[in-house]
Amino acid sequence: MTLRLSLKSALFGLSALALTASGALADQLSDIKAAGKIVAATEMHYAPFDMLEKGEYVGFDRDLFDEIAKELGVTPEYQDLPWTSILPGLEVNKFDFVLAPVTMTAERAERYAFTLPISDSTVAFVQRTGGDMTAPEDAKGKTVGVQKGTAQQAQLEAYGEKIGGIKIKEYGTPDEAYADLMTGRLDAVAGSAPLLDYMAKSRPEQFSVVKPPFGKPTYFAWVARKGEGDSLVAAVNEALIKIQDDGRMAALQEKWFGAATELPQEMPEL
Repeated sequence: MTLRLSLKSALFGLSALALTASGALADQLSDIKAAGKIVAATEMHYAPFDMLEKGEYVGFDRDLFDEIAKELGVTPEYQDLPWTSILPGLEVNKFDFVLAPVTMTAERAERYAFTLPISDSTVAFVQRTGGDMTAPEDAKGKTVGVQKGTAQQAQLEAYGEKIGGIKIKEYGTPDEAYADLMTGRLDAVAGSAPLLDYMAKSRPEQFSVVKPPFGKPTYFAWVARKGEGDSLVAAVNEALIKIQDDGRMAALQEKWFGAATELPQEMPEL
């Protein structure tokens, strides 16, 4: 009996050790700080958030996350991936964090850990300068491009049903949709208002945004793995609030969007 009890005690001790190790592994922030780096993935074809200029990664996300990494005391490493592979890649631990701006939805919040908002993401239409759309309702019967698998696509589909029909064409990247818009294959492209405003401001001779936005008010945020990434998200949120309060956020918004916008410092209702 003594031997049996000893074996049970040993097995219990091993189980407890395994649970302790599992708990340590689940604290992603500790792992990242121990490694001294954080690997973040995005699609570098989403101006002004994420862009490649002469082979260098630039944009609002890059500048803002560089500041976040400073607050965390780690070095950021950035990966450029197609949007459709980013959230699945996060789930299988190919990287630590999703830096691509992800529209906050209740469905995604069940599966992923969102940070606080990093930008407005309400959906609007952009057309060629001189186009005949004067209001969102004018999209009825027109051919509209949108990036496949995005929350913007879901809102576009819902709006099409509401106004009585929009012919929707899906694209792998926004840049492909804008190219077809310029060649006349599309009447408009649906996307987040800040992105479209930036594009129209940069190339007013080519693009004009149809006002007002047609989607419900929404926000972009960054994403980590749920559960394991909760400690990381808490630290990122703390840094985001600090960056908002000391003026760095407003300066970056002015730089990339042309105007500063106040963002919630609490999780918005989804």
